[in-house]
Amino acid sequence: MALSTATLEKLVTFDTPTICNIIELFDVRPRNTGYMDGRIRACFPEMPPIVGFASTATFRSNAAPRAGDAYSGMDDQVAGFGALSGPPIVVFQDVDDPTVAATFGEVMCTTYQAFGAAGLITSGAGRDLDQVRDIGFPAFTDGTICAHGYCHFPQVGVPVHVGGITIFPDDMLHADVNGVTTIPVDIAAEVADVGDEFVGAEVVVLEALRAGTPSVETLRDARRESGEIVARLREQVARSVGA
Repeated sequence: MALSTATLEKLVTFDTPTICNIIELFDVRPRNTGYMDGRIRACFPEMPPIVGFASTATFRSNAAPRAGDAYSGMDDQVAGFGALSGPPIVVFQDVDDPTVAATFGEVMCTTYQAFGAAGLITSGAGRDLDQVRDIGFPAFTDGTICAHGYCHFPQVGVPVHVGGITIFPDDMLHADVNGVTTIPVDIAAEVADVGDEFVGAEVVVLEALRAGTPSVETLRDARRESGEIVARLREQVARSVGA
């Protein structure tokens, strides 16, 4: 399903927790699924949200590849960017246990950025963080290690397990300082469309709490008004999903 540039641009105006909350309106998956766990953290919390489509690979660094150059898999990976549904987000599963070296550094991130990637996520570690920050490339990792070991990509374009969930090639992802979530692509356009109204429902409660001295009554009234907005949105998207 092709998504418009306008939809992608709208989605990055929301933080990732808001995206998760809006997805819950559609009741298309259990509320405790679809997002990465706390092992995957933003290297650069100050960077804004990103949205894109998974370019997946596995990674090893604890032993040399049986044949070929250590970075030969990168050529295959960036060659496949054009087949994705939109901006790539590189997603690596580090298959070493425990992680022994960094998945990425300045050269890799510069390469991915040059070919249009919006960011990188790995269940392993990163390095060259100052340099990667300087080029403005969002990255999400399970830690930091200074060396790259015998880095190579055993597989490219395969399902990977990162942050407690399975990511398939071309899965849609949204990520920021709060973490990483998938977005079911068939509801992504409507997630973008109802986002402002959903945020508005939260603003009703926040403004009531910030306006002078709050009372239980004002909180109750604000929550009721907010709940009515959310209920209307839930009914709206339920009709859309059932159509």
